[in-house]
Amino acid sequence: MFKYQFRWDTVWGSFDFLMGGLQMTLVISAITLVLAMLGGLIIALLDMSRFRVLRWIGISIGEVVRNTPILVQLLWVYYVLPIVFGVRIEALVALIIGLALYQASFISEVYRSGIQSVPKGHREAAQVLGLTPFQSFNRIVLPQAIRMTLPPLASNFVQLIKFSSLGAVISVSEITRRGMELSATNFRPLETFTFIAVVYFFICWPLAMAIRFWERRLQAR
Repeated sequence: MFKYQFRWDTVWGSFDFLMGGLQMTLVISAITLVLAMLGGLIIALLDMSRFRVLRWIGISIGEVVRNTPILVQLLWVYYVLPIVFGVRIEALVALIIGLALYQASFISEVYRSGIQSVPKGHREAAQVLGLTPFQSFNRIVLPQAIRMTLPPLASNFVQLIKFSSLGAVISVSEITRRGMELSATNFRPLETFTFIAVVYFFICWPLAMAIRFWERRLQAR
């Protein structure tokens, strides 16, 4: 029979310590999303380039990143890049680079589908108006594509919040890492990691529900 005496006071006593880790988690997720959005746009443009070399580079980056485990990529950035370039990389920087590159490879597909969904007639109308290809893309195609890709981009933010917990492996002081440190001192992993799981749920679940509602509203329009 399961007998266990819960000690939630060990969690409440370290509440500020854990919330400091949560703040780090959210900051990492926000910074990474911005970088991933920029990187995803670059990869998407490479994928759709009319130049075969650029297209091959974009496709290769996306395929390699999407088909290798994210944890392996983080460890590669943290341990291998310093060996290759002879420069020390902080754990936080390595986490942001690894997560941004990983998410960029998926966001590029979101961008590509959004760009390709813009009606061809809109591009032709821009040419008739005398707009250059860059002006046509910047003023006509990109605004429409971004509007259609906003819900998937928001979903990527939810994914980043969860993926940021992998930073615990390379000692980034986000909430999961702080939970590991706390459970190593209070010997209460059940209470500690249950609390952390609940925190993740009450952040990610409302965001996921809001995104679904947003997607339905856009589809209705």
